[in-house]
Amino acid sequence: MSPDNNRLGSAPLGKLLFELALPTVFAQIVNLLYNMVDRIYVGRIPEAGPLALAGLGVAFPIIILISAFASLVGMGGAPRAAILMGKKDNDGAEEVLGNSVFFLFLLSIVLCAVFYFTKDPILMLFGASSQTLPYASQYLGIYLAGTLSVQIALGLNQFISCQGFAKTSMMTVLIGAVLNIILDPIFIYVLNMGVAGAALATIISQTVSAVWVLAFLCSGKSILRVRRKHLHIAKRVLLPVIALGIAPFIMQATECLVQLTFNSGMQKYGNDFYVGAMTILFSVSQMLFLPMQGLAQGAQPIISYNFGAGNNGRVKKAFSLMFKTSLAFSVIATGILILFPEPFIRLFSNDAEIIRIGTYGLRIYMVGFLIMGAQLACQQTFIALGQAKISMFLALLRKIILLIPLAIILPMIGGLGTNGLFIAEPISDILAVLTTVVLFAVNFRKILARGADKI
Repeated sequence: MSPDNNRLGSAPLGKLLFELALPTVFAQIVNLLYNMVDRIYVGRIPEAGPLALAGLGVAFPIIILISAFASLVGMGGAPRAAILMGKKDNDGAEEVLGNSVFFLFLLSIVLCAVFYFTKDPILMLFGASSQTLPYASQYLGIYLAGTLSVQIALGLNQFISCQGFAKTSMMTVLIGAVLNIILDPIFIYVLNMGVAGAALATIISQTVSAVWVLAFLCSGKSILRVRRKHLHIAKRVLLPVIALGIAPFIMQATECLVQLTFNSGMQKYGNDFYVGAMTILFSVSQMLFLPMQGLAQGAQPIISYNFGAGNNGRVKKAFSLMFKTSLAFSVIATGILILFPEPFIRLFSNDAEIIRIGTYGLRIYMVGFLIMGAQLACQQTFIALGQAKISMFLALLRKIILLIPLAIILPMIGGLGTNGLFIAEPISDILAVLTTVVLFAVNFRKILARGADKI
């Protein structure tokens, strides 16, 4: 049954949130497998596994940066489209969609060209050694060929979710992830392509997902459709999209800088094994972050639509339900990881030294994630309400203002070294959560009182 976007304003809230959030959470879990499977298979390549895994760890900051541009457009455009739908302005919402499609196409060309011709120097800057650079460069060089597919699949899938088509959005991720999981062992082991096979499997999978997204948004099944008349750049349409998308862009792009800082630090104070272990810790943290993000994406259409429609009571109830669920998940899931870290580290590597470093580091690194559900719920609600300035500040706070300076300074204090890097994460997480919750408590009612016409 095709969901009518009016259900966002009228269906029973608990049931609606469950219907929208369950597919998006599942999609994020599948997306997690999508992101992890390359590292799992590559880390187990005979003899070369540990160095190949470290090479992928060095390449992933650039991949994160590329996907951040998809979030800039998708997570900036989708909430605005949903708010316009709440105002019964579907033509305006379609104009947002058309501008976003065109801008993503232009971005893809620029990103592919820039990173292809500068990849080796950037990879060395990001912590590659003479031993890991060949693996990192080979993977990234092939991955860049699929830049357009990545931008379309990740960026435009948000416009499917914002209409209430959660199951269709989930299928975008599911199709690509399942295909990637099937192709990876074939290309890596059967065809003996190694790291190159992992990259090729990824871009084929992303391309299939991109075709699925475009086919749906051009069909009569979609409430909002891609129309030729809107495929252009209109400043009055695109600039507000970019302004709102800056926050999720910063959240992802700064992950690139974080991984650069941590990889360089682990290479300086440790060695390639520490870089490999850090790659695993980044992956494990995504095991928590992505399902919480899926929950927020499930709630976002409800919050944006009802904010646009002026139904503030429903906005409050949706936020409250999301906040409680997200916080409960972060407490329980993080607690399990901290109590039993080794099985999760072993998913990625059988190397004894990497397991030792990763098990020790995870127990320190993940402490702040116990309360991360609170920050994600508040921060994503600011985005759903179209609050670009506050969202941008909060996105900058955790990574740029707190984490990166701490990761640089703490290892130099009292000979902490790699311990300083592990400790930097929970300190920044806890400070960021407290700041976000306070800002939300102060501003939430004020934003609702002003209404959607003031954004």
